[in-house]
Formats: sequence, structure tokens, C-alpha cells
Amino acid sequence: MLDKTFIPSDVEGRLYREWEQSGAFSCGGATADASNHPPYSIVIPPPNVTGSLHMGHALNNTLQDIMIRLQRMRGHDVLWQPGMDHAGIATQMVVERMLEAEGKTRQDLGREKFIERVWEWKEESGGTITGQLRRLGASCDWPRERFTMDEGLSKAVHKVFVELYKQDLIYKDKRLVNWDPKLKTAISDLEVQQTEVAGHLWHINYPLEDDDGRFITVATTRPETMLGDTAIAVHPDDDRYKDLVGKYAILPLVGRRLIIVADAYADPEQGSGAVKMTPAHDFNDFEVGRRHGLEMINVLDEEARINENAPAAYQGLDRFVAREKILADLDAQGLIARIDDHTHMVPYGDRGNVPIEPWLTEQWYADAETLAKPAIEAVRSGRTKFVPEMWEKTYFEWMENIQPWCISRQLWWGHQIPAWYGPDGEIFVEMTFAEVEAAALAHYGEAVELRQDEDVLDTWFSSGLWPLTTLGWPDKTPELERYYPTSLLVTGFDIIFFWVARMMMFGLHFHGEVPFDTVYIHALVRDAKGQKMSKSKGNIIDPLELIEKYGADALRFTLASQAAQGRDVKLSEQRIEGNRNFATKLWNAARFCEMNGCALQADFDPAAVKGTVNQWLVGQLKVAQDRISAGLDGYRFNEAANDAYHFVWGTFCDWYVEFSKPVLQGPDGPAKVETQATAAWAIDAILRLLHPFMPFVTEELWGRTAAREGMLVRADWPNHGDDLINNEAAEEIEWVIRMVSEIRSIRAEMNVPPGAKIPLYLGGASGETLARLERQRDLITTLARISETAEQSGDLPPGSVQTVVDEATLVLPLADVVDLDQERQRLGKAVAKLDGQISGMEKKLANKGFTDKAPVEVVETQRERLAETERTREKLRDALSRF
Repeated sequence: MLDKTFIPSDVEGRLYREWEQSGAFSCGGATADASNHPPYSIVIPPPNVTGSLHMGHALNNTLQDIMIRLQRMRGHDVLWQPGMDHAGIATQMVVERMLEAEGKTRQDLGREKFIERVWEWKEESGGTITGQLRRLGASCDWPRERFTMDEGLSKAVHKVFVELYKQDLIYKDKRLVNWDPKLKTAISDLEVQQTEVAGHLWHINYPLEDDDGRFITVATTRPETMLGDTAIAVHPDDDRYKDLVGKYAILPLVGRRLIIVADAYADPEQGSGAVKMTPAHDFNDFEVGRRHGLEMINVLDEEARINENAPAAYQGLDRFVAREKILADLDAQGLIARIDDHTHMVPYGDRGNVPIEPWLTEQWYADAETLAKPAIEAVRSGRTKFVPEMWEKTYFEWMENIQPWCISRQLWWGHQIPAWYGPDGEIFVEMTFAEVEAAALAHYGEAVELRQDEDVLDTWFSSGLWPLTTLGWPDKTPELERYYPTSLLVTGFDIIFFWVARMMMFGLHFHGEVPFDTVYIHALVRDAKGQKMSKSKGNIIDPLELIEKYGADALRFTLASQAAQGRDVKLSEQRIEGNRNFATKLWNAARFCEMNGCALQADFDPAAVKGTVNQWLVGQLKVAQDRISAGLDGYRFNEAANDAYHFVWGTFCDWYVEFSKPVLQGPDGPAKVETQATAAWAIDAILRLLHPFMPFVTEELWGRTAAREGMLVRADWPNHGDDLINNEAAEEIEWVIRMVSEIRSIRAEMNVPPGAKIPLYLGGASGETLARLERQRDLITTLARISETAEQSGDLPPGSVQTVVDEATLVLPLADVVDLDQERQRLGKAVAKLDGQISGMEKKLANKGFTDKAPVEVVETQRERLAETERTREKLRDALSRF
């Protein structure tokens, strides 16, 4: 007998262990029968080894697990490849903080010992998130777990670097990078956070050469970088400066001649229309500098202090200290024309948490433009599809304007760049050190001392190989042959360029095939008000706390039901609580069936049931099966989840259980036997349909409601045919539902006492309606609390309320059970109150001061409240109209 209540924490850990220990998540591998079990594979977006489960992970992995469980039940040979990313900067920072607590630095240990400490930390504390993914129910093939720094993947990374270098697709260059002066490394754009800062815009007069008393005014938010200015740009069509193009200004405090160039980058509408050019410290200026052959003068060192390329008075000063001194010196010379308050965005490193510097430095680069061309064509030709399709445009925009990819980082933890330098700086890149030595010997004619490059590769370099390397590439493994290209990638929009694009480039370049058929891009998880979650707002929702409180199934189902394509998820605890109640509803329905002798019958044929209610149910289940399957196949997770919810809660629990009670609790007979078998069959199908969304409660019920072979995780997905649909039965029972629902609605609106039975008269009813009433009289009178039914003839009974269902008018005499005058007054007052509330909300939304200044999510919430209030008012007006 099922327990009275379902307590998730009592079963989740046990069930997950049983799944793992039974090998339920294992793929078939090389021995799988491809004809009967076609492959279906997903590579998990590898979480950082330092990471903990956040709500983005919860959404991403819930959606993957839904598809994995679905395809496993469909009989596919499923591989969900797990693994973790070594997370260069994040991991190095964790271990450096540990050393700091010991009063040490990584330099104290040296590179080799420091890396040993990182590996020790990884083995002891890294990978917490894999246990947390298990709490969520993620059914990965865990024995196949990979790590971006393990031996096999490291070999592949080495091979890729060497081959790209020999193909002239990797090279060294001096370009601007995002430089974190605290961590002293280049970082990717994804690791840069734009932060709004209340600052100033300084307008500075630059004297013109050989033109005493005439200036050209430039505006800047960063006066310290002016020490590196090498030109001034004006728009070629700006008449104010046409006579100055080709002439020179003098850089204040430095005395350098600055040529004035015409370039479309300068905006005549911004500031004075003249822009100072600092090619070594601004990405836009760098491009202008390349177009005009400008000198690039780096005036900052790796810690963002003024270096030897600036006047002696500023050398060694921190950038912000130098700013104040430069402004004071400019002011003393009367060169500051004006100062404006100016709120602007400043780029911060997300790890170092200090403003980053565009910094001119020599780094390793990959020729991303060349690598991108086949990746662009693969999406254009449909070999890889994006869902929603709108993200293809974003992909194309990024890929068609791609810049050289900086692949080197000034860290110790990561894949050390496999390049060695000879005494004169000559570079040698080979697969083994023996080959490097041989190449150096051939070059120099003698053995020389060789030094390996100290930098490591960008983390995205190794993760860009993830679909290949996790399946064994560069070796020709059976897994690579069977599961590549993978079937689906589920990821966030923010890493389309950083990760998806790199996997596309590497997959095509090294294996000649796209890495995945479909890329599903999910949106952000926001709080209930639609605001982005952040520590500063204090609105971060911890998925593990929610799992502890409501169970993993409730969280998973909530995320799936809110995952509409192209729309952010608004997550509220109230919804999760509601879906915990949904799991409870399912449990109670199964318990009801168990208590009423509903047991699976091996020879049960749902297409052969005779009872109208049973015919309706099996047909409705077939419809739900098709809708859920179509929703999942189209990655419309919210539609599939909501179809499942409405069938289980509405069709089965609310209606079928109520319809079947009189039969199940009545005398024995064929109708009872058929209803018991039908209910048990329906519960079995429901558990299958809900399993991808809610694996724990369904697996527990599967094991406790019948003696079945095997676990639900490996059971078949429902695939019933159209022979289950009986249109006549469906129409008749849907008519019963409309009748009962309408009568119940009137009873509620009119405050009819729950226990009171009232008569029902039908006017204008067709012969078919009257025949249905005759056949289903017992159901209607029981569920709608009706004392008698008859055709309406003659005058209406006093105190009657009327409504319409289809062509028939329903007449319900209420004078004996409610005070109708009092009800009219109550409803009238309620409508008047809502009129006032609606008027106030409409005025607020018509106020541009509110709609322009309030956050978008606040305005949207106000509109939603208005719509809901209007719907409530309409329902009350309908009730009044029935008198």
C-alpha cells in the first residue's frame, strides 16, 4: 500500500543510487544494435571544476535530461556525455587564495609545485557540482566522465595546436587584449562585465602646431591614456575640421606631434566631433590606427602603472593616481575647457573585479576568420540548426565579423602552450619534445638550450574540442564513429560565440563534420518579477535549497513548464510549490486507484473498452501522448509540460477519478472490472509520459504500484495508435464536463451552499442533447449536486438563473437556496470596486513618467495585474447578467 504522502527526500537518493548501480544511464557503446537502437547523444556543457549548481545549470541540465530520458525510453542508444572544465582563471584563483591563507604565493612554490597543489585540490574538493547534478536527477553516463585536463584531452589539445600552427592558422601577433591588471593576464570578452559608473567627461584643448592660440578640443573619460595619444580623428564630412586634416596638434604635457586624420569613426554629433587616438589603449582607436598607420605607444605596464614610454613625472604611478596628477597639470596650464558629469559603462574583470585595460601586448592568436568560413556555411546549409531559429542571425553576425582569437593566457593552470624558443627567439612547435630538439638541432646545427612558452591556452580552446575529445578523438574510437556528430546541444545564448562557434570550427576543420545536428538556445532564469538574479539585488535563488524544500521533480517541472522558446523564465517559489502539489496530486490519484483495486492487466486492450467514460479517457490519453511528444520533438518544453499537467491534473485526476468513483465504489460487475483495468493502464501511461519531467515520483510509483519487470527509466515511451480515439465518446463526455463546469461556476458565483441540491431545467435542447442527458444523468446529478432534471416549459420558476451550454439554455431555480437580492448587491459592489482599481491602473500605465522610468519588468507586471483584474470583472459581470 502506498504511503499517505509522497516525501521526495525519502526516495530521491535511494532511487538515484539504484539507477546508477543498475547501469540505467549507460550507453550501448560499440556493441549496440544500430538498427534497433539508433544512437542519440548529447555532450554536457562542462561546468567549471570550481562550480556549484546555480539556476542556469538547473534549467540547462533539466532540459537536457528531459530529452535524454525521452530518447532512452524510445529505444535509442543514448549517451549523455558528462565532464568538467578545468576553468583556468577560476581554479587558479581558488588555490591562490588557499596559499594566501598560508602566507604563501604561487611564486613561492614555483610552477611545478603549484600545479601539483591544483591537482590535489581538484581531487579533494573539485567537482562538487557533479554530485549536485545527481540531486537534480541528471542521468549522465557517469563512468564516461571526462576532464579538459585529463591525459586524452590534453593530447588532443596539443595535436590541434601543432597542426594549426603548421597550417599557419596559429601565430603570434601584437594586438590589443582585455588585460586584467590584478590577475596579470589576458581575459576573454565573456569574462568582462560592463559596470555603470558615475564619472566625468573632460574636454581638453590640444594646441594646434604653428597656430598660436588655436586649439582642437577633445573629450575623454580616461585622461591618463592621453600620454599614449598619437593622432586626432575627425569625420571626413565635418566642415569644421576639413582645413585641419593632415596638419598637426601638440599633445599637452608630452609635446608629441599628433597628426589630424579623417576617419568615419569620428562622430560629428558626439562632443566636439574630434576624437583623440590612443591605438595602444582603445579597441576602436587600434582599428583606426591600423587604417592610418599610426604609431602605437603603450604607456601602461602589466599592473596598469605608467611605464617608461611616458614623461618621467608620471612613471611608476598607478593609472588612477596618474589621472589626478595629469588633470592637475592640465588645469595649471589652462587646458581643461570644461568638465561634465558623465555616467558611462566601465569594463571590469569578473574575477579580478578591477577595471580591465585594453592593452597592447604580444599574444598567440588563431586565424578565426579562416576557421569560421566552413562553420558559417554549415549553418546556412542546414547541417546544424538553431532553435529558436532567430539565434542563427546572431551566430552569423558574430562569425561574419570575427576577429583574430587570442588563445594565450598568462596563467599557470591550463594547457601550457606547446611552443619552445631557441636562444634567439626562434619558435619550434612539434608533437613531442624529442621532435622539438631534432628541429632545433637541424636549425642551429648544434644542441641548444630550449625554453617552453610559459603561457597556457584559453579555456575555450580545449572546450571547443569537447564533442570530439570526449568521444576519444584524435583516436578513431568506436564511440566517435557511433555518437559523432551529436544529436543536440543545449546551451545559453551568451556562449554561442565563445563555445558553440569554436566547437563548430574545430569539428569541421579536424573531423570534417559538424559537432551537433541541433543547437537549442535557452533563455535566462529570472526572479518572479522578471529581474536578473544578482548578489547585489539579493534575489539569487538557490536550486539546492528548493530541491531540499520541494523536491527535484517540482523544480524540474517548473523550469520545463516555463521554458518557452525565446522567453526568459520567471521563477517564483509559489510555482514550485504548486508543482510539488502536482506531484502530490499524482501520488494521491495512484493511491486512490490502488485502494479501489485498480491493477494492471496483461491482456488489457484500451481500444476495446465499452464504457463511454473509459473510451473518452483512453482517447484523451492518446491525444495527450501525441501533444507531449510533438512538444518535446519541437523543443517546446513549456507546451509539452503544460499538456502533461492539464491531462494528469485536469482530465485524469479532476474528471476521470470523479467519473469513476460511483463505478469503483459500487457493486462488482463488468463495468467495475473494466474501469479498474482502464485506470491502472492510464496510471501506467501517465508515469511514462511524466517520467522525463519528474523522474523521481514516477519511478517510485512505478516500482510500488505493480509487479513490473525493470525500472521506469528503461521502460518504453507510449506510442498508442489512433484506434484509441472514439469521437462520439469524446464529444459526449466533453459535453458532460461543460455542463458540470457551468453549473458549478454558477453555484460558486451565487454562493449556493455546497450541500444544497438544486433542480436543472433545459430549454431549447436538441434531441441529441436530451439523449445525452438521459445517458449521463447520474454523472451530472452527482457531480453538479442536481436534485432533478427536466425540460423547461412554460414560465421560468421564480428566482431562476440562466446560462447557455451549446444550443441549450440551463435554468437553475435558486430562490429556495440563496437570497437573490443580496447576491445582486454583493456582485454589484464587487464590480464597482474593480472598476475603481482598473481605472487607477490604467491611469498609472498612461503616465509616461511611470512607463519611461520604471524598470521594464515592473511595467510588465502592472500590465499583467490590469489584465487579470479585467478578467475577474468580466466574470462578475457575467454572473450579474444571469439574473
